[in-house]
Amino acid sequence: MKKQLLIVLSAMFLIVLSACGQSSTGEEETNNTDQKEKETIVLGETSWTSTKLPNQIMKKILEEAGYNVNIKQVSQPLIFKGMQKQEIDVFMDAWLPYTEAELWSKYKEDVQKVTASYKEVPLGWVVPSYVEESSIAELKGKAEKFEERVVTIAAGAGIVDISKDVIKDYSLDGYDLVTSGEATMIATLEDSIEDKEPVIITGWRPHSMFAKNDLKFLEDPKGNFKKDNVYVLSYKGLEKDHPEAFKVLSDWSIKVSELEEMMLAYEQNDVSFEESAEKWIEEHRDQVDKMLNTEN
Repeated sequence: MKKQLLIVLSAMFLIVLSACGQSSTGEEETNNTDQKEKETIVLGETSWTSTKLPNQIMKKILEEAGYNVNIKQVSQPLIFKGMQKQEIDVFMDAWLPYTEAELWSKYKEDVQKVTASYKEVPLGWVVPSYVEESSIAELKGKAEKFEERVVTIAAGAGIVDISKDVIKDYSLDGYDLVTSGEATMIATLEDSIEDKEPVIITGWRPHSMFAKNDLKFLEDPKGNFKKDNVYVLSYKGLEKDHPEAFKVLSDWSIKVSELEEMMLAYEQNDVSFEESAEKWIEEHRDQVDKMLNTEN
């Protein structure tokens, strides 16, 4: 009788042990399935609208792929430093090979180009079209006319460093390069336009200022400003650490005109970047599905 009881108890123990093993396996499978959802991609963000919009679009696409996405807003040099230290994974708005050549040269051993968002975009000194001067060379000796200033964005950006060289190369004595936030620069531009006053700012496309105002780039005979491609950058090794995210980023592209329309909608109609991002994804579902590798 005791022998039979021992056999029954042993059988029950094996059944319980088997059930526990199945539970453990199931939990392990669940953990593997949820692992990607726990992965976080950090996007670096400057204060520029040209960075904020692509970041919002990419954030939603990566979230659809199952990632957590954080956006870290710091100055452009700190974004490159952050990618070097792998504290920031991706920067969506790098102007190369010219504008950010110094930063690229400093960090190129640790940072890589993933893809080009758009190509051959202009940047330089911008004035309202009613300003009679059409070339930077024509500004010499006219500092008082332009309130002795060229208004630009925050220090550390490539366009700021190039502008310092422009002032030297063209011997523009009397002009100060006034650094500020992008919003302050644009407010200065619009105040001047309202009063039909001459003003010089630094500008680039894509930007809503070109959709909203009648502007022109000043010619640059000495060739300080050159057309760049705008790249998505990541730290080297992202393709191994987050292969699906890298694939999504590799298939990314957008039109300059699309960005400018969304920027203008934000400024004139208070359409948030998040709302515009959702609309862009809806209108480009085929492209997004290809990025996510879910196309039919």
